[in-house]
Formats: sequence, C-alpha cells, structure tokens
Amino acid sequence: MDVPDAPSLTMQIHRLNAWSDNYIFLLHAGNAAAVVDPTEAQPVLDKLNELGAELVAIFNTHHHGDHVGGNQKLLAQYPDATVYGSDTDQGRIPGQEVFLNGGDTVTFGERTAKIFFVPGHTRGHIAYYFAPIEENHPGELFCGDTLFAGGCGRLFEGTPAQMVDSLSKLRQLPDNTRVWCAHEYTLSNLKFAVTVDGQNPDLQSRYAQVQAARQRQEATVPSLLGTEKKTNPFLRWDQPALQAAANLQEPARVFGRIRGMKDMF
Repeated sequence: MDVPDAPSLTMQIHRLNAWSDNYIFLLHAGNAAAVVDPTEAQPVLDKLNELGAELVAIFNTHHHGDHVGGNQKLLAQYPDATVYGSDTDQGRIPGQEVFLNGGDTVTFGERTAKIFFVPGHTRGHIAYYFAPIEENHPGELFCGDTLFAGGCGRLFEGTPAQMVDSLSKLRQLPDNTRVWCAHEYTLSNLKFAVTVDGQNPDLQSRYAQVQAARQRQEATVPSLLGTEKKTNPFLRWDQPALQAAANLQEPARVFGRIRGMKDMF
C-alpha cells in the first residue's frame, strides 16, 4: 500500500481494531493519550497500559454507537478525561463536555486540530484535522464515517447536497493528508467504484493493490487524500466519467445518484 502506518511528528498514532471492521485511533504524546471514536473501551485500555499513558481526551466525530460505545467505561477509568463532540450532537454523546462547531480548534500535546463541520452521514458529524507542523510531512484527518478509503458514509440524517458540501471541504486539504477513516471498507468500496469509473487507470491500480493487501490481511487505513481524489467516486462528482455513470451533471444530483447505486450494490 502507498501509506505506511507511520508515526506523526510529536504525535504517535496507533490504529486499534474493534468489532469486525471498526478502527479506533489512539493518539500518544509523552505521557498523555487521546482517543478518536472509541467503539469499545478494552482495546484502548490495553494500549494505554502498554504505553504507560494517561487518557486526557476523547474525540468523537458523531453519535453512533460504534463510535461512542467505549466512552463511559473509559471515563470510569479516567474520570478527568474530556469528551469532545459536535455542538449539534448535544445529548447524544455519552459524557460530552465540549461542544464543537466548524472552525473551532482542539489541542493535544503540541498539535492543534481544526474542526470541520461535515454533516451528511449524520446531522452533526465533525472531522478533526491536524495540520503538519513541518514542511513535507502529512496532515492527519480523522473523518469518522464521512469519507472512507474508496467511499463515503451512508446518508442516514443528511442530504446529498450536504454531503457534497462536506466532502468539498475535505477535498480541499493537501494531497499528502493521511485519511484515518473509521472502518475497513476499502475493498468493498473499490469493488463498487470500478463499476462506475472502470476506465480510470489510477482506480484500476489501486483496486489491484487493495485486493492483494486484504489477501495478506493488511489494513488499508490510513489512505492518502491525493489517492482519494484520483480514485474515490464520491470525491469525483465533477468528473465526466461519473457524470456519465449518473446520467446527470449537477454535483448534488450526480453524488446522490452514485450514492444510491452504492446503497443497492
């Protein structure tokens, strides 16, 4: 794969497996740790024990149970940890103390993340973007279920127009941004992608790479945003091939048609 599971400057990122296909991300700096979308508590507690680190923050992207299910048990062990989430999700995230809007920032160690308000999958979804602190190093995007490697989240509470607006915000980030999405859906996403953008040589190459990686039981997360821009149909609503597949041209309608096709795939 094109993106190693490598540490970020001043912040180590540990990808933890949960349930059948969820990923939890543990951020580690010095003696402190933060967790993004704890599906369940035990993998996080085990890693904290291994690292000898104290949990200081829980960063939730949205309210779904497979993203907040570990909050309460983690707070029982680390009662001083602060729970962050969307202002729109008030009352839906266990233990939430900080209510975030687009443009806000959060700090962990020496790193600061900008908050993107990205509704569509849910009405209150947010993403956390840690910009690089040195030139030629990647930024880190924790985008929950808004953007997936090769796909995007279902529209449970939002509209195609909202999701296009949300993904447009993320699409503007630098190509070398690492995309830490919350599920190992890449292979199934690309199986669909080739049905609507099959003449795309970058997609063909990526699909082959991902097939080989999954046969070796390797993770495909993180991906690179530049790769997503070239191969993810849900970032390519303005490309002729996707407009032809949808038989439409207006961005939200193209996206909505392709998303509907994926839902039935």
